[in-house]
Amino acid sequence: MPQIQLFSSSSAPQRLSGGSGLKSTVRAKSLALLLTAVMLLLGSAVAAQETPVDMPFFLTFVPNVQFSPVYAALENGHFADAGMNITIEHGDENVGVDLIAAGERQFGLISGEEVIKARANGRPVVYVYEWFQQYPVGIVVPADSPIESVADLRGHKVGIPGRFGASYNGLVALLAANDLTESDIQLEAIGFTAPEAVCVGYESNYAQGVEAAVVYLNNEPTQIETRCTPVRVFPVTAAVDMVSNGLVTNEMAIADNPALVTAMVTAFDAGLQDVIRNPAQAYLWSAAYVDNLPLDDTFKAALESEAAAQAEFLATNPEHTAIIESRAALLERLMAQFDAETLLQFRVLLNTIALWDADRLGYSDLASWQVTQDTLMTMGFLTGGIDLETAFTNDFLPDTGE
Repeated sequence: MPQIQLFSSSSAPQRLSGGSGLKSTVRAKSLALLLTAVMLLLGSAVAAQETPVDMPFFLTFVPNVQFSPVYAALENGHFADAGMNITIEHGDENVGVDLIAAGERQFGLISGEEVIKARANGRPVVYVYEWFQQYPVGIVVPADSPIESVADLRGHKVGIPGRFGASYNGLVALLAANDLTESDIQLEAIGFTAPEAVCVGYESNYAQGVEAAVVYLNNEPTQIETRCTPVRVFPVTAAVDMVSNGLVTNEMAIADNPALVTAMVTAFDAGLQDVIRNPAQAYLWSAAYVDNLPLDDTFKAALESEAAAQAEFLATNPEHTAIIESRAALLERLMAQFDAETLLQFRVLLNTIALWDADRLGYSDLASWQVTQDTLMTMGFLTGGIDLETAFTNDFLPDTGE
């Protein structure tokens, strides 16, 4: 808002040749003109504040139902209500980190590991909202495998996309939590083909393929079960709490425009809650952003009916436990109507919601950051630790009233 300095008649006296009535009239007119100018300036300032700010939002990977909180925040107007005109930008995670660190982009969804590595290299990125409350990586084996625990992996062939990224970080942490190292297993790079590799191994009695695979929990176990066999899963989260993907900004934004950071966190949080509370509606919204998301007319009609019913349910059942139970019941109803292929991406959404959901959304703690840093140091990605309390903050989370 422009700064306006008001001067009284005594500080800026007027030399008038008339009597007291003329002086009063002139003063009244001057005051009216001054008030008009003030109102015009105030109106301009308000109008400027109400003009949405163009804001690119950086996402890794490609358009996917897993980004539904962003789509929900767009469709439900949460970003617009916060004064932001959001455009989605996809790219490699390291590119996003560089852009945000340089202030060329203000916000993006980035992993906690990358935040630590970036700050170790002097790049001022800051994690302000923990999107994934559970680390999304684990190890999967067929349900009838003799491998019944992580310790049983010793000596067995384990597939992994490669020695990089969250899958590798999660594997190292999971092995370490079970007194194993990479040298205790036969690690084989298979690219992003875990469903195929596990099914080939299962169907060939492990003459080919792999006996186990590092997977992303929200989609690959479901794909394996759809293609060939039920599975047993060993989640990283069951052994160790690591920081996963979250909303990231930079130190400059926090220092210079904390209101913008608060607005972004609030809008993203609202979108995430929309998805958690009504996944049928979230899937419908996502179809406008994700090419080829399965949604024929029959499936669409079923989801529209379920979304409307859930909206009515939420009006009288806002409790967290009730919402969790409603998601399970929803899946049961849909599985009675549609085949596994039709429901695959919807099940991915439900599985991902389970990784996001928590009693307090967005919150991360120092202990999980310490475990994540320790894992990176074990892997040789860091030569020394950073001040982790500068890497993240919970200060911008919406007030829960607790």
